[in-house]
Amino acid sequence: MSDAHSEQLLAEVAALPQLPGVYRYFDADGGVLYVGKARNLKKRVSSYFQKNHGGTRIGHMVGRIARMETTVVRSEAEALLLENNLIKALNPRFNILFRDDKSYPYLKITGAGDKVGGQGQSAAEFPRMAYYRGAVDRRHRYFGPYPSAWAVKESIQLLQKVFRLRTCEDTVYANRTRPCLLYQIKRCSGPCVGLVSREDYVLAVQDAETFLRGDTQQVLTQLEARMMEHAERLEFEQAAELRNQVSALSRVLHQQSVETASDKDVDILAVKVQGGKACVNLAMVRGGRHLGDRAYFPSHVEDAAALQALDDQLEEAGEQQAGAPQQARPSVRPVEVQVLEAFVAQHYIGVPAPPALITSHPLDRGLIDALSQQTGVRIGAVHNPREQRRIWLEMAEKNAAIQLARLLAEEGSQQARTRALVETLDLTPDDLDAFRVECFDISHTGGEATQASCVVFHHHRMQNGEYRRYNIEGITPGDDYAAMRQVITRRYGRLAEVGRDPPDAAPPSGQEEAGAPPTAADATPPAAAAPARKRGAGGSAARLPDLVLIDGGKGQVGMAREVFAELGLDLSVIVGVKKGEGRKVGLEELVFADGRESVALGRDSAALMLVAQIRDEAHRFAITGMRARLTRVRLSNSSLDGIPGVGPKKRARLLQRFGGIRGVASAGVDDIATVEGISRDLAEEIYRALH
Repeated sequence: MSDAHSEQLLAEVAALPQLPGVYRYFDADGGVLYVGKARNLKKRVSSYFQKNHGGTRIGHMVGRIARMETTVVRSEAEALLLENNLIKALNPRFNILFRDDKSYPYLKITGAGDKVGGQGQSAAEFPRMAYYRGAVDRRHRYFGPYPSAWAVKESIQLLQKVFRLRTCEDTVYANRTRPCLLYQIKRCSGPCVGLVSREDYVLAVQDAETFLRGDTQQVLTQLEARMMEHAERLEFEQAAELRNQVSALSRVLHQQSVETASDKDVDILAVKVQGGKACVNLAMVRGGRHLGDRAYFPSHVEDAAALQALDDQLEEAGEQQAGAPQQARPSVRPVEVQVLEAFVAQHYIGVPAPPALITSHPLDRGLIDALSQQTGVRIGAVHNPREQRRIWLEMAEKNAAIQLARLLAEEGSQQARTRALVETLDLTPDDLDAFRVECFDISHTGGEATQASCVVFHHHRMQNGEYRRYNIEGITPGDDYAAMRQVITRRYGRLAEVGRDPPDAAPPSGQEEAGAPPTAADATPPAAAAPARKRGAGGSAARLPDLVLIDGGKGQVGMAREVFAELGLDLSVIVGVKKGEGRKVGLEELVFADGRESVALGRDSAALMLVAQIRDEAHRFAITGMRARLTRVRLSNSSLDGIPGVGPKKRARLLQRFGGIRGVASAGVDDIATVEGISRDLAEEIYRALH
């Protein structure tokens, strides 16, 4: 195996220190193949190059190693943390990788603000509840994180019913002169118009925060004590309000069937592996309340499992050679354990970890210790829980199985659609999984801000990261045919030139997409792109796709055919999607550029479902881009620009008052002068500039 690697790489391997650290393998193109950690870098890395791994996944990866980087650390715990930080940052091909999801939402209680309500009460004195997503700071109090936006909003509604805290923005609070609807339906105490004292409101906020921390019994006791105090002073109206709060809170606690007094903040993690796919279901308990769950699906499970099994064997062999005491674990950890440990190590890098984890499989003690060290919270992990914890874990395991079954069903359905489309069009791709479709659409408003979109379908799913938009310039406004010619030429022109060049020739400069980064085709070296006219080979965008869909009929397809003929590309890949009578879905026809008769697919055709999905996505992508560009064009081309004394604020006021630049142009001097900040002299100047 070492014969396939450079002498420089092998020399670097031989010179590695016998210290703990992290190593990274790179391929010839600079792509990251694998990130691993080792107690002894020299022994671990050397073993990859000293053995013949054959045609296995490991052998496939090792054969592609062209370069290596290592980092020495002080301990295994540091190596573990660095390894998973690098995995999240570099997205290596052979590691179990959990995609970064959106940040978790929080429930925020804040008193910051300088607005004054209708009765002169500052907003800062009456904190508000709000849904929040983003970085937290010390000015406000945050509760969570919550698994979903729905869980936060449900908690806000609950607190409104019981504690009647305000949720309005400070600007709304400052402009109220009478209580809003929330006050009328007893969801707010009306602080904006002085219907509650600051002291009573602060007590309600404190009770709400205590409840969110899970001290529900303490809240009930305090409410009942204050109710009795009011009753003894014959303040029956105030006592009745507190009685209603106690009653509402009691009903809430009764509805929370999984509420517990012992566990306040817990994460429950269950993993399910099937059919080469995996699902980790994360359920959250915060403040003693089960807030719901979220499913995560890692990538590269099979490749990573093979590499991790080798690492485990090497780790065990190293322990035996060093005479270290053996840990109570199998020589090769199950895939479920590998997936679960990868999730824990990566997920809690940027998310606060609770003090207790309940897991479906045992976790390595070193991982838990490293996590505790990183978060500053002593974390305990239990994989064989009892009582209420057992119920939570069973719920999470069931949900993991359901979510994984749904994913497999969806992927199977999408593969069936791909297969149906290939059979319908009589295509013969070398690899169905690598079947690639690119779809084009043109969008404009009355010829203004014309923009073309190109969306990509690959590996049985839409590839958002490969979408491109093209600003269309230099054509007659509204000429869709000319727009289609331009985008097809720009998309495939360089690819065709590279395909005709000898392997050692540099590609021509070409024209890159306006307003978007160069395509993968533009960026690919000639050696890789030489067989550009060969379809179905590999999954790179540096080749002619297996299918080019055009959103349009014979006219648009004819224009694409002309461009392909000029470029010397295969006409058979061009297919137009012609709308049916009345533009009804299910009546579309497929129009071919190579002279074949058009094909009308049935409404229930799986091939038509896939074509419609791709076509609709191209249309959506074009429409959103066109609207954004139209807004920029109108703002930048406003005739108000350049008028002395008219800045952004005054321009916005004018456009808002008169409904646009045409309205401003049709207004008289007296009308313009009525706008806030516009003097008579400036109004005359604006009128002269527009006329």
